Amino acid sequence: MEPDLSHVGFIFDCDGTLIDSIGAWLDAEASVARAAGVVLSKEQRDRLNTLTLPEAGEFFHQGFGIGASGAAVAARIDAFMLDFYRQRAEGRPGALAFVRRLSERGARITVASSSPRSFLEAGLERVGFSPFLDAIVSVDDVEGTKRDPFIFRRCCEIMGVEPQCTWGFDDSAYALESMAASGVRCVGVYSSPSCSTESELAAVSDLVIPDFLGLDLRRFAL
Repeated sequence: MEPDLSHVGFIFDCDGTLIDSIGAWLDAEASVARAAGVVLSKEQRDRLNTLTLPEAGEFFHQGFGIGASGAAVAARIDAFMLDFYRQRAEGRPGALAFVRRLSERGARITVASSSPRSFLEAGLERVGFSPFLDAIVSVDDVEGTKRDPFIFRRCCEIMGVEPQCTWGFDDSAYALESMAASGVRCVGVYSSPSCSTESELAAVSDLVIPDFLGLDLRRFAL
């Protein structure tokens, strides 16, 4: 029998963790760079992975002179990605079934993401996650970014669960480090080396998984 998880919280990243969207983000960023004749280095792509959408717009505008302003570049990426979330977004293997099982066992569940709320609501609704979530916490809603542990502490407050009784899932090592600093137990979800390698995830996680297939809920019962 699967365990009672009513005392456990779960914080999920969205992009690359619940939703298979990393390729779309890379396409959007590459399209902006390509239009200006710019080829992004690995270091620049790694930097972009940690930025919010407004920060990414400024990255392209300030660093390469692309667009009339950072906001104009961000608006271009926004249009591309919002169409993706509304029309083409799909879940990572096993993710929806896993979240549904957590909900059925009483777990509290939030999504914490650097993406705009409009993206998150569209994508999570399309794929089917929305009915199982207590809240979506976007950087639109809180001060700071996922580089700051505050966003994860805020998720715990919303769920009414202490950080030490919470699991956080993310595909980026920098976010997992912030989760760990907030007291949350960490699960690295490998999605792409453009986010973090498996060894980078392992260095900051209690567990690393390639997808959500076949996970035993007893592992998360604390």
